[in-house]
Amino acid sequence: MKIADQINEDIKTAMKAKDSSRLNVLRMLKSAIKYAAIEKFGADGSLDDPDAISVVRKQIKQRMDSIASFEKAGRQELADTEKSEITVLESYLPTGLTAAEIEELVKSCIAETGATSKAQMGAVMKLVTEKANGRADGRSLSAEVQKHLQ
Repeated sequence: MKIADQINEDIKTAMKAKDSSRLNVLRMLKSAIKYAAIEKFGADGSLDDPDAISVVRKQIKQRMDSIASFEKAGRQELADTEKSEITVLESYLPTGLTAAEIEELVKSCIAETGATSKAQMGAVMKLVTEKANGRADGRSLSAEVQKHLQ
């Protein structure tokens, strides 16, 4: 089942359960995915799962930034709300890669591209990101690639 279809089903379930906090998060996520699809394909477009996963990751990142701001301002109740929203959003992400799996993936991609220096990092990152298929964030992939390309 596509992520967008799963979100629609979960919205129905949250409505029936009268779970307003979960419902609000799911509606925002559905809206963000639809907006990204319109931006990419036009009004009749829909995102495939890797693109939808990137939208979910973007939503999580926005909430993490908000948490930092709220905690800095002493608004812990708002930070807690954002944390609960992240929990809901994370349920739509695929199982993440472990550090060892990321290292193996990076090594194989470096060997495949024949990269030897940081100047070729872009080609390696493109391949690594494609093969990771949304199961790792770009920051950890980039750090691992940099570690192996001296």
